[in-house]
Amino acid sequence: MDTMDKFNKWNEVKKKTEDNKRKLGIKSRDIFWAKIGQNIGSEEYGKNDSFARPIIIIRKLTHDLFVGVPLTSTIKDNDYFYSFEYNNKSNGLTTNSAMILQVRTFSIKRLMNKTGVISKKDFEVVIEKLKGLFSPT
Repeated sequence: MDTMDKFNKWNEVKKKTEDNKRKLGIKSRDIFWAKIGQNIGSEEYGKNDSFARPIIIIRKLTHDLFVGVPLTSTIKDNDYFYSFEYNNKSNGLTTNSAMILQVRTFSIKRLMNKTGVISKKDFEVVIEKLKGLFSPT
């Protein structure tokens, strides 16, 4: 499927996602699958038919918005990535990397299902790396 086809397919998923009326309770450290879409350039995008990937809830901002960090199964550990294990509800012990450089604000409407929780220790490391991302050099 070429890029324009992906954008057209994402647009159909996005329209249905906008109509989502479900109310979810979220907390910092939760890991949810979220429809993050087909994005532009080097922005991280979702996979499969729902254009989704797991994300860590960093902080709830309003009843509809939160700050999240997408995850990848590619294992990396540097200033912009942090690898950790968590108990995935459907797959057992799972290793992912938090893509620190892809932090952004999301609508709760994008969330699909909760898949786990990052440990307090690992969450603290993610927060420190996020602080480093925004600290001037």
